[in-house]
Amino acid sequence: MKGRLKRHIVLIGMMGAGKTVIGTELARRLHVGFTDSDVEIESAAAMSISEIFARDGEAFFRDRETQVLARLLKGTPGVISTGGGAWMRAENRELISAQALSIWLNCDLETLWHRVRQRQTRPLLQTSNPKAVLTELLAARNPVYALAEMSFPSQSGETVEAATSRLLEAIRKTQPDLLEMK
Repeated sequence: MKGRLKRHIVLIGMMGAGKTVIGTELARRLHVGFTDSDVEIESAAAMSISEIFARDGEAFFRDRETQVLARLLKGTPGVISTGGGAWMRAENRELISAQALSIWLNCDLETLWHRVRQRQTRPLLQTSNPKAVLTELLAARNPVYALAEMSFPSQSGETVEAATSRLLEAIRKTQPDLLEMK
């Protein structure tokens, strides 16, 4: 059964939490568009996020991130995944809260570390002790992530399909008016 989202669904959380893979599957099941805000930033800048960080710094990147989010949120409601730091900026939280359901994909440290430790595409982890940095980021960000409208805890070993089914059920249960059925 197809439906129409009344507002966007925006997935927030740490790098490696599954925002892109779950977001893609969620959008497919809801028959709506999916957008990864980091991909949009890279496309607009014609360079990778790592390159943006190296050339222009994190503050510049965060400004572009806010601009891209504002543009995406003006479009037809769909599923949007954000970078791990997007929700940390009050301006972004206000933009998202005004036009979307924010869902925190809440993942434990060991699961995150397992998913990101081999990836060289995470500029904040390009340090001599990336697990310590990840631990610090998680501790600093979790209280802010908890401000999301909905929290969705990850389950170790769960497939993308199972996690998406569980998330869809949680959305339908807690946000019954979000999807207008046709």
